[in-house]
Amino acid sequence: MSTDGFTTCLWFDGQAEEAADFYVSVFKNSRIGRVGRYTEAGPGPAGSVMVVEFEANGQKFVALNGGPQFTFSEAVSFQIACADQEEVDHYWNRLTEDGGEAGPCGWLKDRFGLSWQVFPSRLIDMIADPDPVKAARTTQAMYAMSKIDLAALEKVYAGE
Repeated sequence: MSTDGFTTCLWFDGQAEEAADFYVSVFKNSRIGRVGRYTEAGPGPAGSVMVVEFEANGQKFVALNGGPQFTFSEAVSFQIACADQEEVDHYWNRLTEDGGEAGPCGWLKDRFGLSWQVFPSRLIDMIADPDPVKAARTTQAMYAMSKIDLAALEKVYAGE
């Protein structure tokens, strides 16, 4: 087994190249790698994109044009732990643009149907606080949010 870690394969229905280009535009430290095309052997049309290797924020992916048989679900999502509200806003806005949709508690689906969790890393400290009252009221406030609002959570956490 390679010592280079894992590569996540994302299955698309004809949108692999578009998705790879989009993800590379959203995240720093990203790039497109090799692009493989279908040959006369199929099953896709000869010359059309079969796979696109790409890195997003240093994480390796392959976007595969596999067809309509499989779609994404919330059973698998990618977490983006953000340093501050500015980062939360950036990723939330970019990933929901052009047909993405907001979900509860910092979850969203991008325009390809891939699920993401966008949250400030500080949130984990607050909901894991040893003071059960602080943790509970912060968690309850988070449940009422779509995009996470760090300033509002900090106030609730502090008991204001």
